Amino acid sequence: MKQELKSERSRRQILDSALDLFSHRGYGATSIRDIAQGATVSTGNVYHHFTDKEDIYNALFDEYWAAISSPDFPFNQALASGVFPDNLEALGWAAEQSVRQYKKQIALIYVDVVEFDGSHIRRFYADMAQRFSIFIDAHGRAEVERRLRPGVSPVAAVMLATRFFLNFFSVEILFGVKDHFGKATDQTIREISDILRRGMLRDEELAKRTRTVKAAKKK
Repeated sequence: MKQELKSERSRRQILDSALDLFSHRGYGATSIRDIAQGATVSTGNVYHHFTDKEDIYNALFDEYWAAISSPDFPFNQALASGVFPDNLEALGWAAEQSVRQYKKQIALIYVDVVEFDGSHIRRFYADMAQRFSIFIDAHGRAEVERRLRPGVSPVAAVMLATRFFLNFFSVEILFGVKDHFGKATDQTIREISDILRRGMLRDEELAKRTRTVKAAKKK
């Protein structure tokens, strides 16, 4: 048992070292020796746990995909705790917590785009709509549909809010650009939540455009 714990601990040290190096230096600029030094283990120990550097890279992504699919992921907790879109503000703050907690893993996505043309993350994003659809089904699709105007897809609406908030906090936290909407974060979350719920157009402008679209469809 002690040997198993020791082995698991060294594997964890290797992954943590690789995550730190990949997210700061990139993949190509990081060697197995660098990872071993950061983990305070031998290179032989690294190869005992992983076939090569890409095996470590894939393991880090697998851990992140598992984390963001878990009910314990902060954003998932917020999404499940209320009824969309009533809980938009909570989703905004949960996105901040998610990005702060998984800052290095999110940085790996940018590394993958630059160094691998997104080959490691493509499959995950290709399945995103299906995963959101399953999540919404499990947490009351009918209630979400009741709150949205006719014709708005619950999956598209939730994905739009998700992508906006995660991108917003990626810029703020990963890139270090504070208040890049020109105002404090809490005010931005309130305003964007209001826009997502109510749209951008004045009621009379929205009504006029709706009439124009209906007239065009009759022709």
